[in-house]
Amino acid sequence: MLEQKTTLSSYMTDLLSSGRVTFLREEAQKALAVSRGAFLDATERQQSRNRLVKPRHGFYTIVPPEYISWGAPPPHYYIDSMMRHEDCRYYVGLLNAAAFHGASHQAVMQFQVLADKRLPRIRVGRTAIVFYHRKNMDKVSSGIVERKTPSGFMKISSAELTILDLLHYRRGGGGFDNIVTVLSDLGEQIDPSKLVGLSYAFERSVLQRLGYLLDWLGFAETAEPLHESISGNSALPWVELEPWRGRLDPDFVREPIEKNQRWNVVVRQAPDPD
Repeated sequence: MLEQKTTLSSYMTDLLSSGRVTFLREEAQKALAVSRGAFLDATERQQSRNRLVKPRHGFYTIVPPEYISWGAPPPHYYIDSMMRHEDCRYYVGLLNAAAFHGASHQAVMQFQVLADKRLPRIRVGRTAIVFYHRKNMDKVSSGIVERKTPSGFMKISSAELTILDLLHYRRGGGGFDNIVTVLSDLGEQIDPSKLVGLSYAFERSVLQRLGYLLDWLGFAETAEPLHESISGNSALPWVELEPWRGRLDPDFVREPIEKNQRWNVVVRQAPDPD
């Protein structure tokens, strides 16, 4: 009879050869016909060799040979399986989704996931996975698409949902000027009708800021249906383009350089995209 560490190693090799990089404790323990204690001992040995990681309780990810030095494969290898294990609706978003859509001016230091449950930040190998709570997942379902990965598929936000989320979850955008840079990269991909369809899931101030920025970047035709959708029969309230800047430093509030009457946006400092 082979030693348990060899049996687990063979099990992992077989999964990799079939295109799988994840397994659950229950299924592996059953397949190997071992006790819980023996299984945990075997997984600890594999983890000590950087061949296996456990991102969540009872959920294991195999580390392919090319990622041994990283301590784990990239999250897109296993995020879909992990979120199904958590019984959680999700999509990869913000700067990570922007990068998948071709906006890659700034290196993304975190893997950003929007989920319908509140989950703590975790570190897997070299990568920190940060979760943002999205409670109205149904309202943005039209903006969630599938992207093929080396081990299957994962859900990501469309270009339209990505930029709306970046203006809503501002801390995940790497700074306001970086958000503007991403918008300049993705602007040509934005479908005006899809943008309007998603707009009902966001507060009006986010839509006003986005509309102003689309105009400012030269995408006025893309912004027009959004303007028609939100203006209606009542005047738009005035909003700051960057209200959070004043809250961070209330003693440094500049006089407006523009009061845009199309979107009713107050601009105190011009955007400075890369």
